[in-house]
Amino acid sequence: MHANEVNMKSRKEFITGHLSRSAEVITHTAESCVDSIAETAHIITECFEKNGKLLICGNGGSAAESQHMASELTHRLTAAIERRALPALALTTDTSLLTACANDHGFDHVFERQVEALGRPNDVLLGISTSGSSANVVAAMRQAKKQEMKTLALVGSSGEMVTLADCAICIPDADAQSVQEAQLAVIHILCAIVEQGVVIRHSDERQAVVDEVKRLNPSEALR
Repeated sequence: MHANEVNMKSRKEFITGHLSRSAEVITHTAESCVDSIAETAHIITECFEKNGKLLICGNGGSAAESQHMASELTHRLTAAIERRALPALALTTDTSLLTACANDHGFDHVFERQVEALGRPNDVLLGISTSGSSANVVAAMRQAKKQEMKTLALVGSSGEMVTLADCAICIPDADAQSVQEAQLAVIHILCAIVEQGVVIRHSDERQAVVDEVKRLNPSEALR
C-alpha cells in the first residue's frame, strides 16, 4: 500500500472517530440535560414575555456561540415563523469597548462592565464556557446577581459558573471540542423552543406554526 493510501485511510478513520465521538456526547447530553434545557428555555421565555432582554457572553468558540444565539433570536431561526425580533445581545462584539476595558481594568472585567451598564432586573444573563470557570464570565454572573437578574450557564461538566446559575446546562464531557459541538445543538434547541412556543402565546396559534414548521422542514420541528 502506498503512503498516500495509508494517509487517506488514517484520515478517514479520524473523521469517523471524531463524528462518532461527537454523536456519543450529544446522546449523553440528551440523556442527562433535558430538564435543565427545558428550564433554561422557560427562563428565557419568561424574560421575553416580561419585556426583558437576554445578554450572552463567552470566550473564543463560546464568543462565537454567543453571537450565533443572539442572531438566531434577534432575527430568526427558521423561515417558517414570522415573529417580532427578540432582544438578545452578545457582549462579545464591541471591540472598542472590549479593548478599552481590558486595557484599563483587565480582561476579567470586559463582560461585567457591560452587564453593569445594560442589565436590568427583568433581564437574563447566559454565560457560555467549556470549562465552566472563565473568569470574565464568572465576574459577569456575579454582577448580574447584584442587579437582580437571573443567570444561566451553558458549560462542560463542572465549574464555578454552575454555582452562580439559577439554571445550568452541564454537557457531560471534559473535551472542549465535544462540549462545544453539543452546546451548539443545545443552542438550536433553545431557539427553536422560543420560536415555536414562547412568542406564540395561544395554543391554537402555536399548533398552526408547529404544523407549518413540520411541513416545510421536519428536522426543525419539535417532537
